[in-house]
Amino acid sequence: MNRLQRLAALSATAVVATAATMIAGPAAHSAERPSCPTPSKAEQKRSHNAMTDKPPRGATAIKGVRVNHLPEGFRHGQVVVNKYNGITEYGYQWSDDRNDMDRKRKMLWVRVVCWPKASKLAHLRNAPLQLGTFSGDTKTVKIGNRWVLTEAGDGALGPGRYAGWVEREGVVVTVMASKPLVPQLGKIIKGIKL
Repeated sequence: MNRLQRLAALSATAVVATAATMIAGPAAHSAERPSCPTPSKAEQKRSHNAMTDKPPRGATAIKGVRVNHLPEGFRHGQVVVNKYNGITEYGYQWSDDRNDMDRKRKMLWVRVVCWPKASKLAHLRNAPLQLGTFSGDTKTVKIGNRWVLTEAGDGALGPGRYAGWVEREGVVVTVMASKPLVPQLGKIIKGIKL
């Protein structure tokens, strides 16, 4: 093999290696992207210490989630993280300054649950959630262009409407809106993007 042939062979090898890198590049990058938004250690610490944000965070309060329709009137907010048995619950609660028992209280809780076994809406009825379970009189309805499982909020959740859906396999989204925010629930749910 003369010098020119060796140079041509080396160039062809470099082109093939570069093409392989370009093809593998996006796949490697997408493999690094988490399939479900998870909290950082700092967020877990804020939740554990029940730290409050005054004023509350905005539409990107949950890393990897955008809440495009965020009603007005909130005075404070708080990150909520709960990890157990391979499940991670990661969310944010917005609230005004009214008492928890006041029916005029504005409170919104958006949460992402990383639960590998979740693949269809019916799974939410038996989801092993520790905070906000679907244990009441649930209905499947279309709200905000999504099919959701919903029930009346009660107990620790307070009065209002609780809804949830499987965004994609292993990723559940839940929304709890207090009574004054229920008329906006369709816009809130439609505006949530992961």
